[in-house]
Amino acid sequence: MSLLPASLLARLAPTAADPRPVLLTIAGPPAVGKTALCVQLAQQLGTEIVSADSRQFFRELSIGTAKPTPAEMQGVPHHFIDSHGIADDYSAGRFAADAHAVLGDLFQRHAVVILTGGSGLYVQAITDGLDELPSVPPEVRAQLHAELATHGLPHLVAELAATDPVAHARIDHQNPQRIVRALEITRATGRPFSSFHHGGPPPENPLFRNVKVALTRERAALYQRINQRVEHMLAVGLLEEVRGLLPFRHHHALQTVGYQEIFGFLDGDYDWSEAVRLLQRNTRRYAKRQLTWLRRDAAYEWVEL
Repeated sequence: MSLLPASLLARLAPTAADPRPVLLTIAGPPAVGKTALCVQLAQQLGTEIVSADSRQFFRELSIGTAKPTPAEMQGVPHHFIDSHGIADDYSAGRFAADAHAVLGDLFQRHAVVILTGGSGLYVQAITDGLDELPSVPPEVRAQLHAELATHGLPHLVAELAATDPVAHARIDHQNPQRIVRALEITRATGRPFSSFHHGGPPPENPLFRNVKVALTRERAALYQRINQRVEHMLAVGLLEEVRGLLPFRHHHALQTVGYQEIFGFLDGDYDWSEAVRLLQRNTRRYAKRQLTWLRRDAAYEWVEL
């Protein structure tokens, strides 16, 4: 049985009119089944996988990011998993440059390469490119990070709402990296961050053509899988992983679901049962935001598992 609809699989074949290889993007919320499907597809197509999950880059973050294990990878090469250390400064722009270099090599050997991950901005950096943004003085960035540490993320989200309602509506309010990025551009230029996004269809990529697939499940089933994933993470040692990351707790990759809830428990803000409840709830909310992000891009073809 085909893993994807026949009409979609047919789009992966080159044509005389367009012989470019295909970048097959498989996106979707956490616990929807991206890893298993991508591995099966890679085996079916005889290809490799490029990860665009902005937290799975880091070697120290495994359980809280649901990083695929070697057994789950089943021998399929996965690029950009465990590629960096938590102390490395790695942005969407740097990832885009590195990933395009890797794709240039992979397309020498494969007619189709799979791109997957839950980080919408990092996926978009590869499939559609990023807008050119002005440079920011380091003191502006330092000031924002100081305010984040002192006043917390809601303080910065409120500033974004006041200075750039368009960006405020688009950006994940639980993502400190993106909130800080929007505010540093606004403060440095005096213009709203959203004014630098020109919109319109992205230019054609001469290296490859895009085929985008978004995975979904019936909501109750997806939420059940999310709750089960959280229980599995806790059973295999999420608490111990987070304890080991305490020296890096202000790193942007750790200002996210899966880590902040455990930091709160370790700080004594609430008991263990509340930490588990928050982790499951916040993961479900994150899944909902990811689905909203994906639905804004009409190029995605939706597949329900």
